[in-house]
Amino acid sequence: MADSTELRARDTIHAGGEWRAAVSGATREILDPADARPFALVAEGDEKDADLAVAAARRAFDEGPWPRTPVAQRAALLRRVAGLLVRDREELGLLESRDAGKTVEEGRVDIDCVADAFRYFADLVAAEAPGRVVDAGSPDVHSVVVHEPVGVCALITPWNYPLLQASWKIAPALAAGNTFVVKPSEITPLTTVALIGLLTEAGLPAGVANLVTGPGHTVGARMAEHPDVDLVSFTGGLVSGTKVARAAAPTVKKVALELGGKNPNVVFADACATEEGFDTAVDQALNAAFIHSGQVCSAGARLIVEESVRDRFVAELARRAEKIRLGRGTEDGVECGPLVSAQQREKVEAYVESALKEGAVLRCGGKRPEPAPERPASGYFYEPTVLDRCHREMRVVREEVFGPVLTVETFRTEDEAVALANDTEYGLAGGVWTADPGRARRVAGRLRHGTVWINDFHPYLPQAEWGGFGKSGTGRELGPAGLAEYRETKHVYQNLAPAPVRWFRG
Repeated sequence: MADSTELRARDTIHAGGEWRAAVSGATREILDPADARPFALVAEGDEKDADLAVAAARRAFDEGPWPRTPVAQRAALLRRVAGLLVRDREELGLLESRDAGKTVEEGRVDIDCVADAFRYFADLVAAEAPGRVVDAGSPDVHSVVVHEPVGVCALITPWNYPLLQASWKIAPALAAGNTFVVKPSEITPLTTVALIGLLTEAGLPAGVANLVTGPGHTVGARMAEHPDVDLVSFTGGLVSGTKVARAAAPTVKKVALELGGKNPNVVFADACATEEGFDTAVDQALNAAFIHSGQVCSAGARLIVEESVRDRFVAELARRAEKIRLGRGTEDGVECGPLVSAQQREKVEAYVESALKEGAVLRCGGKRPEPAPERPASGYFYEPTVLDRCHREMRVVREEVFGPVLTVETFRTEDEAVALANDTEYGLAGGVWTADPGRARRVAGRLRHGTVWINDFHPYLPQAEWGGFGKSGTGRELGPAGLAEYRETKHVYQNLAPAPVRWFRG
């Protein structure tokens, strides 16, 4: 990062259209996970900063122009933001790589997806009818259902896809006419800070977009409980998500939660009947598990493979996993970056240790790699790991590891495959690999997961809803339902020929 960016990053709290330091003056160093060295400094906000940001958002919603700005103008601003993201793609992609540890190419793809989200919600609101006319059964009544912004939105985002997850909340919130306060993860806040700058450059009125950098237990908790917040949208872990829901409950505000998953990737033998099919299924299993070092809420961390092809499939999977090039995401040829923090790597190591004690067979990985020029010893690297002979009672199979760890389970029948895939308290996403179209439709229909891929893994579309069943959360992001999360529905009934009712005759 350039020196000017590092200096600018000190004042990273944005409230009422102004950048400033934390009320307490506290700061936090942002570490590059590839070498554990600080490369930026941000303000460390607390409850006081959250209160100031919420107050600014409240004033902007109650008194400012944005909620009453015509839809066409709101859509035009979102399209301008998309254009600015395209303009700054290289800089933002690099910043996302350094901040979160992913490869630069992954960072660039993320920026493209962020721009797509802004364009999608701009197009969605611009094409809508102004309201739904309801037939009241009388020519003397005009009845219409309209949608209005919910108000002040508290948006709490995770560290693995900092800008992408922020855009899934910010774009629909703005499209609907809301104001907001966003709290990015305290360890990966930099691209969200940059996005607030782009919103200002695009012409968003002061006070509409507010940001507080700081930890979840202070800033996030205060935002969730704040009586002037009308909606809280949280993406992160299950434990933190339940705390957010509990904090929000007394004020009965709207709550949307995306809490991760333990996602099955089911491979039937017929998908591997040809060499091309086998190669594709193995390749996609690697992508499902190891993109961004497995730090993906929809990662296909549970490989559920038909017993007749298990040995060959796992052997080839492990062979290829061993060849994945680990290193600093900004280095050419690197395929997988570090974990985001020392704490996250220690968590992954503990899960692998417990799995081996419970009987799992290590096929590859399971340790920190040897240092290399592109892989400093101080970085938070961990080898892609394949654990065979796993079963449902293992912690590593039940709980979300959020690291480069793939567990292998086997099945013999279609019913058994479905039962294994659904045997989780989560329900975010899953994949099905088969050459039989009928089986593909049957299994996809029976899986209790919010997204099901058939002969693919990981793609998403901004126009298709994203969210999960069970403990993967409540509500949806993206698609029309993602916009609806940020709206209230109002019925307006107009009597065109008012007359006395004479119910009371006195």
